[in-house]
Amino acid sequence: MDTAHLIELEEKWGARNYLPLDVVLTRGQGIWVWDNDGKQYLDCLSAYSAVNQGHCHPRILAAMNRQAEKLTLVSRAFRHDQLGPFYEEVCALTGSHSVLPMNSGAEAVETAIKAVRKWGYENKNVPGDKAEIIVCANNFHGRTLTIISFSSEPQYKEGFGPFTPGFITIPFGDITALKNAITPNTVAFLAEPIQGEGGVIIPPKGFLKKARALCDEHNILMVLDEIQTGLGRTGKLFAEEHEGVEADITLVGKALSGGFYPVSAVLSNRQALAVFHPGDHGSTFGGNPLACAVAREALKVIVEEGLIENSAAMGDYFQNELKKFDSPLIKEVRGRGLLIGVELIAEAGGARKFCEALMREGMLCKETHQHILRLAPPLIIQKENIDWALERLHTVFKNAA
Repeated sequence: MDTAHLIELEEKWGARNYLPLDVVLTRGQGIWVWDNDGKQYLDCLSAYSAVNQGHCHPRILAAMNRQAEKLTLVSRAFRHDQLGPFYEEVCALTGSHSVLPMNSGAEAVETAIKAVRKWGYENKNVPGDKAEIIVCANNFHGRTLTIISFSSEPQYKEGFGPFTPGFITIPFGDITALKNAITPNTVAFLAEPIQGEGGVIIPPKGFLKKARALCDEHNILMVLDEIQTGLGRTGKLFAEEHEGVEADITLVGKALSGGFYPVSAVLSNRQALAVFHPGDHGSTFGGNPLACAVAREALKVIVEEGLIENSAAMGDYFQNELKKFDSPLIKEVRGRGLLIGVELIAEAGGARKFCEALMREGMLCKETHQHILRLAPPLIIQKENIDWALERLHTVFKNAA
């Protein structure tokens, strides 16, 4: 089918809950994707960091095919030979004590919310149905009803109430506000170490370390959502490592499968997951044989192929070169590793038109919060590829000035 017809079909039959760029992709390999007309593009979004390992990584593909020929799903009604090894390997890599596998990132967040609430009732003697979780403004943790209940983005909430209570919102990075928000009913502090969807917002230096200390002081569980920032994206296995902190619960997803399959997990470094007993929580597909086999290989690729180290090195290079841009349209360049935000001044007319111009130049990225261009290529990217991207960015910003 021609491209126009494919777009027409999507517009006619779809729910229209997305506003994608008008490129129809049909193939991907490494850092590159190709559209329906055969044009090649550099992917600088990585499916929101789900394909950190690059598109269609051969090792992960082989692992998926091997497992798909043997056993794909048994639900958790029975044991299978991929689950135990997955648990052991992910805990050894991350320093966790236990793991609860799910499918999507939002499911991992929901699981953590259930866990910390029950933990608070059983271990902190919080009165029934009074548990409070402190969250941050400008957050993005998913799209389920409970999660959007504590979003500060009006569009995510409009028309979807009534909302789930029990959440206290503070400004991101404000340690005084966090301290003042704590009550005897506080069971957890939930945050992203870097707000990705919020515009690649990095908290003030020391915030996470001080937050960790407050959680310890008040017997509160620290829950960090590393679904986008984790597994090498910021130049560390987890973004929390930049401040030397360790969350009680860490949430992972996206790159946990290298983009092949929906896999997420709740990693616990304390006894938070011990509150779950048979029948308390579950998922038909969570922790299935295919998911575990894919995740095991995806993690091995990240470690064995040096993607964390490459993210740190290439991220530094990319950011430093971007900061040299002599463009009056750029307000700020910020980021960690290969999670980079280029914030434009309001007069630039929004980041969307820059994404469209870059698409015409053979480079794909996405705007966020109207004025911010998010750049997050696969972690396998090399210096010559970044130089190629910088040339396109130079051209687009020069033409827009």
